[in-house]
Amino acid sequence: MGPAPGPFFGVYLLYCLNPKHRGRVYVGFTVNPRRRAQQHNAGRKKGGAWRTSGRGPWEMVLIVHGFPSSVAALRFEWAWQHPGASRRLGHVAGRGRREAAFPFHLRVLAQMLQVAPWSRLPLTLRWLRQDFQRDLTPPPPPHVPLAFGPPQPGPAGKSKGMAAGAGAGAYCSLCLRPVEDEDGPLRCPHSTCPFRAHLLCLAQDFLQGQPQQLLPLEGCCPGCKNQLLWGDLIQLHRAGRRSPEEEEEEEELSPVEGHWTDGLKT
Repeated sequence: MGPAPGPFFGVYLLYCLNPKHRGRVYVGFTVNPRRRAQQHNAGRKKGGAWRTSGRGPWEMVLIVHGFPSSVAALRFEWAWQHPGASRRLGHVAGRGRREAAFPFHLRVLAQMLQVAPWSRLPLTLRWLRQDFQRDLTPPPPPHVPLAFGPPQPGPAGKSKGMAAGAGAGAYCSLCLRPVEDEDGPLRCPHSTCPFRAHLLCLAQDFLQGQPQQLLPLEGCCPGCKNQLLWGDLIQLHRAGRRSPEEEEEEEELSPVEGHWTDGLKT
């Protein structure tokens, strides 16, 4: 069973097709890739960024998505924009004089996907323009799939699915205490499995034998013994909890100077 579509948080790479500026790139965050690309090409007055305004057309060629929150995506965006300032990317060599912007950003991305916390997130690397595709070196971790074409839209509204239920009166199958979280318990996605637990309890169970890690990648369901990906569980848990109006509020703003995430030392 695959995860249901949840809120979309993506970090994209734009490529400039204007002959005067061809080869320039731009990294940004979005919850709606199609609309964001249109804004960039419509100019700053229509919501585009000042760095891309008047230099189009721009093509969104690549997007990384699957972040658990807008903050996680924004931190990834900041580090991709400022690899020299990120403490996690100190090992990445700066851009050489003869290195074009596009291959440089792909080189940085390849390294970002190798280091924590990004190497442990349930991310997807999606090429929106297959003719721009390049193999990353080193390749992404095995749990990061390669996809092509536009991403599927998220849920139309609130859902009452099993993974997003409020779970009133539910008890954690691990600690046996009531689950009083507003979002309810984390549940096994297999319909015949009654297992449910606090998020922290299940994370600790999955991380047995890996005390140095904070975020699990996968584990065995204590109830039905099926192997589960942590990222799929979180996406199912979040699916349908936000309306389209709430997602709109997460969309990027285009300040005249800088970005509020410039202060995040990721």
